[in-house]
Amino acid sequence: MSLAQVAILAIVQGLTEFIPVSSSGHLFLATWLLKWPDQGLAFDIALHFGTLLAVIAYFFRDWVQVIAHGFGLDTEGNPEYRRNRGLLWLLAVGSLPIGVAGLLFKHHAETTLRSPWVIGTMLVVVGLIMEIAERMGQQQKRMDHVNLLDAIVIGLAQAIAVIPGTSRSGITISAGLFQNLDRATAARFSFMLSTPAIVAAAGKAFLDLRKAGGVADDMVMPMVIGVVLSAISGAAAIALLMNYIRTNTLRPFILYRVVFGAIVLGLAFYRGA
Repeated sequence: MSLAQVAILAIVQGLTEFIPVSSSGHLFLATWLLKWPDQGLAFDIALHFGTLLAVIAYFFRDWVQVIAHGFGLDTEGNPEYRRNRGLLWLLAVGSLPIGVAGLLFKHHAETTLRSPWVIGTMLVVVGLIMEIAERMGQQQKRMDHVNLLDAIVIGLAQAIAVIPGTSRSGITISAGLFQNLDRATAARFSFMLSTPAIVAAAGKAFLDLRKAGGVADDMVMPMVIGVVLSAISGAAAIALLMNYIRTNTLRPFILYRVVFGAIVLGLAFYRGA
């Protein structure tokens, strides 16, 4: 892999994993449009590990408090977490659908569904879903009001994100809005819910890599660079989105998705993909 390919893919992964525009879709489209060879399993692991570091670092204090409350320990911190001491188990329940979907559809998501037609369509469709969620959501509930139904609905939405072009954050934040969570709460729950999914994806990829014989010597440096750049860009994306979404709507991302999706479909038709 060239240094340019490593840097571009790592930064694209870090930014789009958390901004609601679809990381899998952008990674595929970058390689498709630039006619790069597949980056390989080892580099995929590096990107997943980098974004995992980003989300853990940003929400570290939140996770410490949520885990402590889940096991009956009392800690200082966010008062909303103190009033919802079962949040750890709600996140666990919400993580089940993506686990099932990953086992059942991972192969299809990486092969038959990984096409510009699917990605372009999902960019547009989920963008429209986000717009409906913006219009319908009453945004009355904060983290201390998240309940079992919310966790199940948002967890089922996360399972849909195995389809390239969907966007884990886009579809789960929308589900949170449909459940009347405010934007900031929907985003925070979405990012915390993504942590077990990213851990599982990185772990599965690591096991697959071990079965394939490990990391080639020429991939060590690209992996290191990939981890660092995806972690930095991922943490920046989380911070920017969390700050933005407190007082602003999702409509810039919606517009981007619809326009970009239409362009992708147009290119797919033009190039006969």
